[in-house]
Amino acid sequence: MSRRHRAVKRESIPDIRYQSPLVAHLVNVVMKQGKKNLSQRIVYGAFAKVSEKLEKGDPVDLLLGALENARPRLEVKSRRVGGATYQVPVEISFERQESLALRWIVAAASARKGVPLKDALAAEIVDAYNNTGTVVKKKEDTHKMAQANRAFAHFRW
Repeated sequence: MSRRHRAVKRESIPDIRYQSPLVAHLVNVVMKQGKKNLSQRIVYGAFAKVSEKLEKGDPVDLLLGALENARPRLEVKSRRVGGATYQVPVEISFERQESLALRWIVAAASARKGVPLKDALAAEIVDAYNNTGTVVKKKEDTHKMAQANRAFAHFRW
């Protein structure tokens, strides 16, 4: 990591269908080996299934609701002090919260074996929207870990 200059935050280009930078971010997280067209088909197909399952309006709003339930507020970072390593709880920036939540949703969807990724992604978004499922459990585990180590919060840097 460079000590001289802070990395410049690049403006993300919104996706084609929904004109949302959040959906573009999800497409990029799903993408493997540069196959953006395939990842767009997966995400848009998952959105069609989500809006069909929940029977509520805009799938982008449903994704926002799912992200709100899956977004972690705290995480632990390792901090080495005097030969001992402590897990120090730290608050996370909004961009990192969003990135972690999207990554967790895609990882949980790809962990569902025997199901096409489109269907698994739709199921994970619905689960996160309903405040259940793997992603919400991972968020709660992260918060529990931070809560358990709050005694080391004074090592925050």
